[in-house]
Amino acid sequence: MTKTKIQKALAIIALASLAFSNVSAATIGTGSVAGTGAFDTVINWDESFPGTASGSVSDIKIKARVNPVLNMAISLAEIDLGVLTAGVASTGSLNLEIGTNAVSGVNITARSQSGGLTNVTDNDVKISSVTGALDPVAENYTWASTALTGAASDSSYTTGFTASGLTELEIVDDTTEHTVYSSDKPERTENVDDVVFVVSATPTAETAAGDYQDCVTFTVTGNF
Repeated sequence: MTKTKIQKALAIIALASLAFSNVSAATIGTGSVAGTGAFDTVINWDESFPGTASGSVSDIKIKARVNPVLNMAISLAEIDLGVLTAGVASTGSLNLEIGTNAVSGVNITARSQSGGLTNVTDNDVKISSVTGALDPVAENYTWASTALTGAASDSSYTTGFTASGLTELEIVDDTTEHTVYSSDKPERTENVDDVVFVVSATPTAETAAGDYQDCVTFTVTGNF
């Protein structure tokens, strides 16, 4: 009896081993990346003919970069308001065009370099709402801007693209950066103006005679 039981047990073990060998896989190679062992994985064969062997190497990166682009084109080098008349607003304008791939758009600021429309022979005399002992006359000198339809037409981001300008305000100093254009998406350079910048000056009957000027610094910032 004992011998028979032993023989049966051995037969069962042999059958189990045979069954296991038929479904197991053998390591026959390695998947790897040159210069590092961090990616090493085994390649297994199912030990069958016909059969298959397979293994995977994951997390292989594909990299690229698109360099930033930012262009600002200004339509004029000078805005000539002509001969001013007391109590009458004289206006002039120029246009700005932006081309950029900045993911969050751009901001354009404008800063007066004189703090007002300034008499070229006496810097203490300005066409401005600010008054003082050397210039007691209050006038108006304002800037404003409006985002044009060209801004949206230049962008493929037709959903969610927004652009804004500057509500008219008095220019009273030479330090404030006034935001004259702001957008929130990339936009192409299509030679279609994005924003119009408008200047207005109104003298009074007491505004000193002479030539006046102000210079403007436009600064564009891309939000990449």
